[in-house]
Amino acid sequence: MEEHGKPGQGIGARVKRKEDSRHLHGRGQYVSDMVIPGQLEVAFLRSPIAHGRIRAIQKPAGSEGAVFVRADMPEAKSIISTSSIPSYRVSAQPPLAEGKVRFVGEAMAMCVAKTRAEAEDLAERIVLDIEELPPLVESMAALREKNVRVHEEWEDNVFVTLSVDNDFDRLSKQATVVVKREVELSRQAMVPMEGKAVVAHWDERTDQLVMYYSTQTPHVVRTGIAQFLGLSEGQVRIIAPDVGGGFGYKVIVHPEELSVAWLAWKFRKPFRWIEDRREHLVSGANARQHKYQLTGYADDKGRLLALDAEITIDGGAYSNWPFTIGLEPGQAIGNLPGPYDFRGYRCTTRCVATNKPGFMPYRGVARTGVCFAMELLMEGIARAVDRDPYDVRMDNLVRPEQMPYDNVMKKHYDSGDYPQALTTAREKLGIEAWRARQEKGEADGRKIGIGFASYCEQSAHGTSVFASWGLPLVPGFDQAAVKMTPDGGLEVRVGIHSHGQGMETTLAQMAHEILGIDVSRIHVTHGDTGTTPYSTGTYASRSIVMAGGATANACRELVPRIVKIGAHLLGCKESEARFEKGVGVIAPDGKQMSLKSICEAWYLRPDKAPLDVDRRGLECSVSYKPERDSGAFSYASHAVAVAVDTDTGQVEILDYVIVEDCGTVVNPMVVEGQTIGGIAQGIGTAMYEEIEYDVNGQPNASTLADYTLPGPTEVPHMRIFHMETPSPYTEFGIKGMGEGGAIAPPAAIFNAVNDALRSTGVEVNRTPLTPHRLLEAIERARSGTLPKREAA
Repeated sequence: MEEHGKPGQGIGARVKRKEDSRHLHGRGQYVSDMVIPGQLEVAFLRSPIAHGRIRAIQKPAGSEGAVFVRADMPEAKSIISTSSIPSYRVSAQPPLAEGKVRFVGEAMAMCVAKTRAEAEDLAERIVLDIEELPPLVESMAALREKNVRVHEEWEDNVFVTLSVDNDFDRLSKQATVVVKREVELSRQAMVPMEGKAVVAHWDERTDQLVMYYSTQTPHVVRTGIAQFLGLSEGQVRIIAPDVGGGFGYKVIVHPEELSVAWLAWKFRKPFRWIEDRREHLVSGANARQHKYQLTGYADDKGRLLALDAEITIDGGAYSNWPFTIGLEPGQAIGNLPGPYDFRGYRCTTRCVATNKPGFMPYRGVARTGVCFAMELLMEGIARAVDRDPYDVRMDNLVRPEQMPYDNVMKKHYDSGDYPQALTTAREKLGIEAWRARQEKGEADGRKIGIGFASYCEQSAHGTSVFASWGLPLVPGFDQAAVKMTPDGGLEVRVGIHSHGQGMETTLAQMAHEILGIDVSRIHVTHGDTGTTPYSTGTYASRSIVMAGGATANACRELVPRIVKIGAHLLGCKESEARFEKGVGVIAPDGKQMSLKSICEAWYLRPDKAPLDVDRRGLECSVSYKPERDSGAFSYASHAVAVAVDTDTGQVEILDYVIVEDCGTVVNPMVVEGQTIGGIAQGIGTAMYEEIEYDVNGQPNASTLADYTLPGPTEVPHMRIFHMETPSPYTEFGIKGMGEGGAIAPPAAIFNAVNDALRSTGVEVNRTPLTPHRLLEAIERARSGTLPKREAA
């Protein structure tokens, strides 16, 4: 890694993660660690077919009170996510299947027993009678289908259609070069280390449904659970303990979680359900599946003038709550232009219903797909005009002197130097040496390729953006509550949730930046709706901007109160005293009063405090959102060198360089950790991960023996270089970056492979790039059975 970081413990310092002490020693507390006396375990019977009408579900003899179907739980409402988008169609997802099953793995019955094994045994004894219906497995076929409906009340199988046309006809006519590309991403599961998990019980003392819940959005899911059970929100408390990864999978209310909540509310007993890996792969295959048909209109130098696009997204069977199926197509149509400067844009995006699990937000929401599509198109334009792809990109990137820049979709790029990031990535990769090696050839016959990809990421976007997407729940202000302790420490409470990002450390650094209290003495609490202020949670690379901004402002609000008490203790006027970070209050003569002494005066010896002391004390809750809530745009350029074996179809990543800019860096080590993890996921998207379905809608990958994840030998050593262009709108100029690493790898790797195979005429265009798929592309190109650029 590039040596990057400031001394001390504040913003910019490489402070070791506070949470690592418990995680590295096995002392973390996850839902699986929660055991409540009398707790029963839950297992679900899941649909064995993709599409069918339920005739009957026959419970085992003697299973009264242990097996539940939809008819047994009328109090639990179906999960319905509405939208103000005119073309949006509502899909009601019952907590247990009702009337029809719509994908393999849909929960049909719920079984409870003392152990999970006994509950699963009960599930195996249930007899199903299902009339099979034709499954809609592929989005383009579902789009064309006239008779079969995933939701019979709809006119067709389209969830939502979005369209835009910005000066396309005029500008496309000026083009001298027209380039077409079709690209496709396969369906993926998100595969956090910990799947969905929930323990629910009824607390008679507080008259509350209490749920230990593996979630990224505790306050949001409380709203959903209350709404779908008909409870007041005060009757629901969500506690998110340590969460073993989320990636977007844990931002919504899932039907299983609602079902377990109903059990606890109905029977006043504790119940637990832990998703196993097979359940996750079958019912959680719900991300990334996009198809793009692109036509780029450029001048003879490759300067893009206009873009025509059709995007088809396989949305599965149901729209999730609260982010809806509209989030993915909205992000796709809005973010396809990426970091490029052009003014003609026509795009139609359709999200199509199929007999698969419902689509959910996944790290980078749509931006991995749009980056993949746009960067492969840029390579195609470079080939068409016979120029280096680097030069074509440089001509098309938004320039720093254009910032702030409103792009063709009116997205407001707040700051940055996109060309510098690409130039630095090229230099750090050492392009000349790689080109020389490529020209010379490898002794083992493999072909060398070099690929680039650039993107920008809208982070921490707020009210104006989410409201325009028609969501039923829109983020606004985030809050932070801070409280000095009697011994001079600090407690910070926030409503977001950290599930791997290191927020307990970075938020402590934000507080330290204002008050100077040692990070070890700053305690951050999150994830409990009973003790933390409201936030919509952790998603969209928003938490460090929103919760961090609120934390900093709350700490600032304490400073005058600290000075008032300190000045009185020092015997000087308040106007003469000054606050010194990490020290306390200093009088004109240099005498000091420590934070500990000031806190003791407020909490333990109020007789020493001034009579006119600020009665709000040494704690406060402050809300925050950026000056402009359209988002702070992070960005990066990735550069990769690969070796391609045309005999085996194997691709080896030889070098990987990232040049990223997330504004002011709070903790470079945390940023690098997030980037490395994201790139590992991006490599999975590019080369390994896929849930394929057969013609009957059966998933072909239901175990980790079939669903391939990249491991240590597949993730290369990578070199990360930081740029810092502060946002003009956020506290300290910080931008979010939690999703960025996952966005560019598929595009960069595919461009590198296509560069390696340029002499063969092959262009691969569909993820994942497995050896079989690569060899098939090479063979088809050799035989001439397909146009070479469409051979994959």
